[in-house]
Amino acid sequence: MRRKSHIRANLLELPLFLLLFGVASASMIVPAVYGLTVRDLDGSRAFFYAGLLGVVSFVMIAVAHNGRRPRHGALGPLMSLFSAFVFLPVMLAIPFVEALPTTKFIHAYFEMVSAITTTGATMFRDSSRLSDTLHLWRAQVGWMGGLMMWISASAILAPLHLGGFEVTSQAEPGRRGPGSGIRMAPIDPRKRLIRVTRTLVPIYAGLTLLLWLLLLAGGETPLVALCLSMSVLATSGISPIGGLEVSTLGVSGEVVMLLFMLFALSRLTFSKDTITATQGGLRTDPEFRIGLFIVIGVPLVLFARHWIGAYDVASMEYLGQAAYAAWGAIFTVMSFLTTTGFVSEHWSEAQSWSGLATPGLILMGLALIGGGVATTAGGVKLLRVFALYRNGVREMERLVHPHSVSGAGTSGRRLQSNGAFIAWIFFMLFALSLTAVTLLLTLSGASFESAIVMAVATLSTTGPLMEYAADAPIRLIEMSLGAKAILCGAMVLGRLETLAIIALLTPDLWRA
Repeated sequence: MRRKSHIRANLLELPLFLLLFGVASASMIVPAVYGLTVRDLDGSRAFFYAGLLGVVSFVMIAVAHNGRRPRHGALGPLMSLFSAFVFLPVMLAIPFVEALPTTKFIHAYFEMVSAITTTGATMFRDSSRLSDTLHLWRAQVGWMGGLMMWISASAILAPLHLGGFEVTSQAEPGRRGPGSGIRMAPIDPRKRLIRVTRTLVPIYAGLTLLLWLLLLAGGETPLVALCLSMSVLATSGISPIGGLEVSTLGVSGEVVMLLFMLFALSRLTFSKDTITATQGGLRTDPEFRIGLFIVIGVPLVLFARHWIGAYDVASMEYLGQAAYAAWGAIFTVMSFLTTTGFVSEHWSEAQSWSGLATPGLILMGLALIGGGVATTAGGVKLLRVFALYRNGVREMERLVHPHSVSGAGTSGRRLQSNGAFIAWIFFMLFALSLTAVTLLLTLSGASFESAIVMAVATLSTTGPLMEYAADAPIRLIEMSLGAKAILCGAMVLGRLETLAIIALLTPDLWRA
């Protein structure tokens, strides 16, 4: 018993990136066993050997680290998280290339970066080119990437006041302050990471299992149901069949998926371990309320627009199609707001019913807004939008009553005094990042329209935008090598956010 505790203590002292490497290597046993079950022996062998190589390498490095005094700086865990998004896909791509020898390594690396950042963009538009084992691996990597962000939000980003927490904290972004961002006594970062992991992993796995069972009950095949359930919880938008348009779930299955997308609107839907929590719960949570307002308001506008279009083409009598059009709008808006990227099977029907083509600009705007802070969703985040909204309302009040005193209420008191200013800085940094990525993509040979769509898709981690927001789906496999590298960098930047990257590049914060 004492020996087991000693081994466990030694493992916990290893660098965080090395632990993630070991977990990723061990997880390859899942597609290896599945490939063996479905008689995909080449794929099973590729994952088994790659996983075995990774586990052996992990053990050897762990033995070499035994007895070393750990040096964990304030930004050490954040650097490990950055390394996980940049370097871990190299190892994750090895079995992908071995199982699909007809592709290039850069394509496999792109797929793994896209999956682990929960972006969901893919080089292979033809889903039949990949085996079921590879589809499972893509969805599994996306699921693990979503779990990593769930855990990192409380254990890494919140104590450093990054990832949206800077709007509510009293300390400067990248520095540990009196409000650590977690409702618990100050503890060692490793102990906090262990505590958060033990709390959130059962919730995340349980929700995924529940959604999988519900989709199975809806008539979907086990593999497709599992991939869709993992993709919904991780907001990765990865599908082994190319999307919900060819699925057999119907409206009932989409309703179930929409309910589970609510977990990406606010962290209060599954945890209250950060200072983004309110005393009134979801009822007073501004992120959840703004998210529901958008999910209801935007489809109403689209539905009215479609209704006017239907009136113009004399199709008012098709009320059944109108109902399907309304549902298609609601589900698709919810999906892109949470940066999942699934499109309802009735989305195209809504367009044909109205006789109008819905512009992709709406979907891009929803993806840019994004979901809640400390969730698996990407984008700017609803809390930052709320901070700017509150600041705008306050400024208009001061125009009428210059000497008035703010009475923001419970939701307003969540924001620090400079919360709107920091949110505005983030918006400007996001806009500059969007401009830079667009410029680099155009210089690499992409058209301006395609560059805008790809920049928004990668920075908001909403890969399916490349298929639905442009006039024609963008074929990433035909892009130049430089453009693919730029997209990989943009996905990492969009997942970690610009403020976190700036914190890593600031020498003063490393000495703090």
